[in-house]
Amino acid sequence: MGILNVTSDSFFADSRVEGVRAVVARGEALLAAGAGILDVGGESTRPGAAPVSPEEEAARVVPAIRALAAAFPEAVLSVDTRHTAVARAAVAAGAHIVNDVAGCAPEPGMWELVAETGAGYVMTHARGTPETMDALTDYADVVGEVEAALREATARLVALGARRGQIAWDPGLGFAKTHADSWRLLGATARFAASGHAVVVGASRKRFLGGETQGRGPASVGAALWAASQGAAAVRVHDVAETAEAMGAFLKARGAADV
Repeated sequence: MGILNVTSDSFFADSRVEGVRAVVARGEALLAAGAGILDVGGESTRPGAAPVSPEEEAARVVPAIRALAAAFPEAVLSVDTRHTAVARAAVAAGAHIVNDVAGCAPEPGMWELVAETGAGYVMTHARGTPETMDALTDYADVVGEVEAALREATARLVALGARRGQIAWDPGLGFAKTHADSWRLLGATARFAASGHAVVVGASRKRFLGGETQGRGPASVGAALWAASQGAAAVRVHDVAETAEAMGAFLKARGAADV
């Protein structure tokens, strides 16, 4: 899942794109590098980020998704949003997946939209908002509590008419998690995958990997490889080419070992 941000304050500058032509060019590059999904975001959800109105967010992401859908009709497109109105407009413009950072406690109407449209839904575990999440890390058992929250939210979404097959789980590394919490959740990838739900892991360039943002590329690739080896169905990454190359080498080596 290649990250494509149409916002000026995304925490990793190299993921930012401005203007429809640049969006299409970046989308083409990510697909050529090995991305299976293009994840378009118009609001930074990094800890401490200021909120963006749904109207402004939609003005950013909808033209981008419409242009990508027209340029690459076979591509799988995702919208990274926590706002129901933005998700609805993005799905109408061609998005196939709603990647909701507030998935366990969504904005009103979000789950009904998922059930109504049949869109894929990445249910991310988080607490609070980007402005408050860093203060909401009081877990006794972070893995067990995140899993329980995802199971409860999934049951409620299914009760509204969504199919279990629409729902993927993202344990929300870095979202209302300490660095140690994020490492524990990454280490529990296989446990989440055993749920029967597709698991999405987004470790790319996040603070828990250590060092400065620009220097976290190798650690990000390593985290993606670990997650994939433990059963993750998708990894959300900034460094698509590097991750795809490493993943190909890993799969080749595993295949040779199996023989």
